[in-house]
Amino acid sequence: MSDNERSGASSGLTDDELSLPKATVQKLINEMMPDDVMCARDTRDLLIDSCVEFIHLIASEANEICEKETKKTIAGEHVVAALQTLGFEEYVEEVDEVFKEHKKQQKERDRKSTRLENTGIAEEELLRQQEMLFAQSRLKFEAQQQ
Repeated sequence: MSDNERSGASSGLTDDELSLPKATVQKLINEMMPDDVMCARDTRDLLIDSCVEFIHLIASEANEICEKETKKTIAGEHVVAALQTLGFEEYVEEVDEVFKEHKKQQKERDRKSTRLENTGIAEEELLRQQEMLFAQSRLKFEAQQQ
């Protein structure tokens, strides 16, 4: 990957668009640091730059692995393989666990979506029923307030 690709010059992205949210990173830093220790803005920015570089490194390697397998989409398995290839084996176990949990949650989400589709009730009817339930709930709530 060339420096132009990494900096986003070829895609027209600015440095801020290729960065991590500063407020979120600051929140994570504050959660990790003892209360009596402060983190300078320059340190936070250096940490963000290091994280972005790490992400680029892993993504680039995962992309190469993906291309070798003649796949068009980088999958979680490609990221895990990239971590191993680049010598970050100590992260593989935790990443694997998170990936498995993500897949489990995705299956559950898909199952719930399919269940809604298989009710045999039109979306308009479901919305009408929902509005009716809201109205009943509102009336019940207002009756309790009096």
